[in-house]
Amino acid sequence: MFQAEELKEFALMSCLPEAQLQRIAQRAADVRLYKDEWLIREGEQPSFFVMIEGAVDVLKDISGRQQVVKRYGRGAFFGEVPLILGTTAFVSCRAKEPSRLLRLDKLQFKEMIDSSPECSGLILKTMTDRLNYIQDHMMEIPASRVLVVGSQYDTDCRDIRSFLSVNRIPYEWVDRAREPERVPVCMSRELTGPAVIIDRQFCVGQPPTVRKVAEALGFRTEPKSDGYDVVVVGAGPAGLAAAVYGSSEGLKVLLIERATVGGQAGTSSRIENYLGFPAGITGDDLSERALKQASQFGTEIVLTREVENVEPIEGGWCVELDEGRRVSTRAVILATGVDWRRLEAENIDRLMGRGVLYGAGRTETSTINGKDIFIVGGGNSAGQAAMFFSEYAKSVTVLVRGAALKLTMSQYLIEQIRMRRNIRVEPFTTVVSVGGESSLETICTKTGDEPARTRQAEALFVMIGADASTGWLPEELKRDDLGYVCTGRDLPAWKERDRKPFPLETNLAGMFCVGDVRHSSIKRVSSAVGEGSMAIAFIHQYLALAEKAVEAEAVVA
Repeated sequence: MFQAEELKEFALMSCLPEAQLQRIAQRAADVRLYKDEWLIREGEQPSFFVMIEGAVDVLKDISGRQQVVKRYGRGAFFGEVPLILGTTAFVSCRAKEPSRLLRLDKLQFKEMIDSSPECSGLILKTMTDRLNYIQDHMMEIPASRVLVVGSQYDTDCRDIRSFLSVNRIPYEWVDRAREPERVPVCMSRELTGPAVIIDRQFCVGQPPTVRKVAEALGFRTEPKSDGYDVVVVGAGPAGLAAAVYGSSEGLKVLLIERATVGGQAGTSSRIENYLGFPAGITGDDLSERALKQASQFGTEIVLTREVENVEPIEGGWCVELDEGRRVSTRAVILATGVDWRRLEAENIDRLMGRGVLYGAGRTETSTINGKDIFIVGGGNSAGQAAMFFSEYAKSVTVLVRGAALKLTMSQYLIEQIRMRRNIRVEPFTTVVSVGGESSLETICTKTGDEPARTRQAEALFVMIGADASTGWLPEELKRDDLGYVCTGRDLPAWKERDRKPFPLETNLAGMFCVGDVRHSSIKRVSSAVGEGSMAIAFIHQYLALAEKAVEAEAVVA
C-alpha cells in the first residue's frame, strides 16, 4: 500500500488535492515486477501507471517483429492514450529490472484527472507529445517488409503470400506478367518463378519456398528439443487450443504445422457465430491471436514442417518429421484437419491454381477485383467467401448441388447473401467442365434437366466439403471407411484391459485425435476449440496413470 507522502515526490501526484491523493494512496494497486515480467500485453484492457521504482521497456509488434520502442524510468507515467481514446492497449510493457508501479483503473484515472486541472493539463500535454511521436515513428516504418514478385498462377507465389498474410507480415506483391515495369532492377529478368526480397536487402535463395521465407523472417522451423510431453500435429483451431491449454497447465508442448496456421478456418473471411465476438472475427485474426497466446504460455511452434510418421517407443511415441528429424513425446494429439474434396469436372486438374482454386484465401482479393467469379459449395465456408469476395468482384455466383442453402449453411449467412445485390445462388447446379488455354476462361454447368451451358468465368473457388488425409498414420490406427480417426466410444475394439479409452483417445493408447479429422466430429470452429482443450484434460489423466504404472513396476522390482 502506498503512502500519500511518498507519492508527493512525483510531479503528477504532487499537483493533486490532498483528499484525492489520499484516496489514490489507499485504493491504487501496488504492482511489483521481477525482471522480464510482463506488466501488460498489446490488446489487453488498459490501465494507467506511474513508475515508482525501476524501469519498463515498451514493446510494439511492428511488421511481424516485437521491437522495443521506448523505456520508462522512475517518475514516468503512461497508459493514458488508450484510456482516453477508448481502445485496448496497443503496446506491451515488460520490466527491464525489478520494478514497482502504481496502477489505476479507468474510473480511478477519470476521477484523478477530474480532480485537478493542473494534473489533467500535464497528462493531455504528454498525450499530445506521444501521439506526435507515434505519428513520426510510424512514418519511418516501411509499408512492407517483404517484396514478392511472381505470377498469380504460380503455386509457390500464392503459398508464400498466404503464409505472410496469416502471420501478419506486411508484404507487397508484384505480378511479373501484368506489371513488368515494377520488377526491381536487382532481380533477374530471366526468372520465371517467384522471387522474394526481405527488409529491402536480403534476397531469398532460388527457388524461394515458404520454409526459406519463414526461416529468413526468423520463424522456427526446427524443434529445439528431442523430447516433449505432448506433440500436437496441426495448427488449426483444435491444435491451437490444445497448445494453449497444454502449455498453460505446465506441459512441454511442441506444435507442428506443415502449411499455414488456422487450417481451413484460417481462410474464413468472417466468423460471426463464434462465442465472444459479436461483430465477428476473421479466421486469420483468430488464428494469429491463438498462436500468440500459445507462444506466450511457452508452446514451441514449428512451422512449414510435415509429420511423416508416428511410431510407438518405450514410454510414448516417436514423431518423425520430413528430412528425418525425430522427437519423442509422452502423448500425441492429431489435429491435422482435412483437405478440400476434389471437384469431378473435365480439365479441372489442368487449370488448378490458374483460376481454379480450392478454398478462398483473403490474399485472392487483388486477383478477382472487378471480375465475374464462381463459388462451388453450399456450406458456411462458401457463404463466408461469397460475402467477402462480393466486396471486390463484379459478381459472385454460388453454385449449389442441392435444392437450397438452408440444409447446409447457417441462417445468418443465408440472410446476408440474400441481401447482397451482386451475389446469386443457383440451386441444382453442377460444374461439368472448365476451359481455357493458360488460365481459366470458361466453365460449363448443368442445372437440373436443362441443357449444359458454357459461360465466361475468371475465377472458380471450390468448397464442396473435405476428405480426411490419414494414410500416413500407423496401419493399426482405427479409422472409418472414409479415413476419419475413431476415438472413445466409436472404437470397435480396445486392447487395454485395466481401463476404458478416454473420450478423445484413439485405439492406440496415448494418441488422441481432435477436430475435423476425428470421426463424428462437429465441423465448427467452436467445437474444434472445445475438443482441443478437452484433450489436454484427458492427457493429464493418461499421464498420471502412466506414472502410477511406472511407480508400481519400480516397487515390484
